[in-house]
Amino acid sequence: MRGPDDTLERDLVEKVRAGNRAAFDQLAAIHLPRLLSLSRRMLGSGDEAQDALQNALASTWIARAKLDPSKPIAAYLTTVTLNKCRDRLRRRKAAMLLGLGAFDPDLPVASDAPDAESEIADRQALRQVSREIEHLPILLREALVLVAIDGRSQREAAELLGVTEKTIETRVYRARQRLREKLDFV
Repeated sequence: MRGPDDTLERDLVEKVRAGNRAAFDQLAAIHLPRLLSLSRRMLGSGDEAQDALQNALASTWIARAKLDPSKPIAAYLTTVTLNKCRDRLRRRKAAMLLGLGAFDPDLPVASDAPDAESEIADRQALRQVSREIEHLPILLREALVLVAIDGRSQREAAELLGVTEKTIETRVYRARQRLREKLDFV
């Protein structure tokens, strides 16, 4: 059964297919925070994440005739965004192999601790975890980001990535195991 939000999105998708730019902007605004967070987690860099998301939205606009109003747009946008992140990761890896520079994520995090010492320790831990997530193989990283960070169910992640739920479960488990091996506080 579709709710009011689903009906609104379906109507917006139909308008987007017809070339209505305002409808596309409205549709993108609904999903922008979640997609940007996903991109940041995949790429580790705010600037790169924004670029990847802009490319994903531009690709969606260009291919708007392929949109299906009967299917959830969130899954489509997530898939396109993940693909753009994968492209950037491949280019980054190629650049690193050619010695064209390294990448150091700097993701600030809000701390619940009132003292500065705890905040510094939390930021250092986040940087270390972010670096280790970045070093995970892409298949493990995608599953981990979708399930553990983006909050998707294993079923949703499996549908997005075109694999079984068991595959997602295994990938998340292996990703967490690798992180535990590298980090003494996880």
